[in-house]
Amino acid sequence: MKHRPESGNTTEKSVVILISGRGSNMQALLEAELPCCRIAAVISSKADVPGLDIAMQHGITTQVVAHRDHPDRESFDAALAATIDLYQPDLVVLAGFMRILTSNFVAHYQGRLINIHPSLLPSYGGLDTHERALRDGVKIHGCTVHFVTPDLDHGPIIIQAAVPVLMDDTPATLEERVLREEHRIYPQAVRWFCSGYLSLEANGRVLLNRMKQPGAALIAPGLE
Repeated sequence: MKHRPESGNTTEKSVVILISGRGSNMQALLEAELPCCRIAAVISSKADVPGLDIAMQHGITTQVVAHRDHPDRESFDAALAATIDLYQPDLVVLAGFMRILTSNFVAHYQGRLINIHPSLLPSYGGLDTHERALRDGVKIHGCTVHFVTPDLDHGPIIIQAAVPVLMDDTPATLEERVLREEHRIYPQAVRWFCSGYLSLEANGRVLLNRMKQPGAALIAPGLE
């Protein structure tokens, strides 16, 4: 997968994507034609998932490291890391990867392991985010791309997208609206990293030297 580099950065970065299912965010990344990025492999924690077929259709190398083949999290993570490291990735991307990773695994990829979560973190970490948001009556919901740390769904935030919560929303309609934004912001985060604009500092803060911050407030429902 060859792409034209951006803004003078001529070093192509190697990316490994981890999935556990359909891989819609993985597909968005593959279709984004990201500059400076080479998708080296897609690795799944389950065999026979749709995401593997999609990756192969894009000509991407695929691997399966099945969690059911390992007696505990530590042995699974060790096998997963050994497989990932075959591709010498600059960045590891979790795209619907439904496994909680051990601290040793996270430390091994510190500063080069990112995830997308379907809420505006730090609110609604974990599962069932849309149902919980609707139950609480929030007016703005969304998604977050963040660096992964041992603290689940609480790593340093890279980029977020917000959507309004509508009065007639169901978990399914809200999920669909959020997912569209996931497919927009995840490729952006990976593009920033591969182009050299994004990094994680030693103090745990995100450094993004191309940040454009709009000054307008986001209000939902809107003012009359």
